[in-house]
Amino acid sequence: MREIIFDTETTGLDNRADRIIEIGGIELFNHFPTGNTIHIFINPGDQKVHPDALAVHGITDEFLKDKQPFAEVAEQILTFFGDAKWIAHNATFDMGFINAEFARIGLPPILPERVLDTLSMARRKHPMGPNSLDALCRRYGIDNSHRTKHGALLDSELLAEVYIEMIGGRQAALGLGMVGKSNQAARGEMGMEDDVVIAALLERPRPLAPRLSQTEEQAHEALVAKLGEKSVWAKYANLD
Repeated sequence: MREIIFDTETTGLDNRADRIIEIGGIELFNHFPTGNTIHIFINPGDQKVHPDALAVHGITDEFLKDKQPFAEVAEQILTFFGDAKWIAHNATFDMGFINAEFARIGLPPILPERVLDTLSMARRKHPMGPNSLDALCRRYGIDNSHRTKHGALLDSELLAEVYIEMIGGRQAALGLGMVGKSNQAARGEMGMEDDVVIAALLERPRPLAPRLSQTEEQAHEALVAKLGEKSVWAKYANLD
């Protein structure tokens, strides 16, 4: 299952007039990062960056002058996302801008069933809040000390860690040694067309001690013997 954790930065808050100026995304496959990312700065045309937005992300009009407009990067964005789930924190905001940009160039919108909002997830999981990205990083012990300004790719990386924590993915991975491979490496080695994540079981350096005592094992064997040779337990006992 492919998922893209993504974030956008914009010239302001109104998706009818303001424009996307940065998009960043992290690819997950079965909840593990693959190492594939997207990161694009976008020229908003005549729309200037609002001072309040500039204070948040620090992206200036001057910096964006030589960047491509959305129409020229839309296909790159759609190709990267493919059929994956679109995952964002406060996704209503980001998808409002994404779909407004698509509408301007005659492309269909991304449907709600393809979108997951981690803010809504966090509010259900932690109803007392706070549930901002920074607050969730603190809650889950994720280092965000290098986040002095908002940035689409950096925020996506942090959100990916938060998302994996919220779904219990890190706990599920404790017994696995995960080796993530890019599309090209995996296809070359395995002849597969889809993204590949290889997971191998880790061996314990010392086996766990038996949980049953010898007396309990003998009592169980005596019970199985009473059930007869056609019982289910008898079949299991003969497997080795």
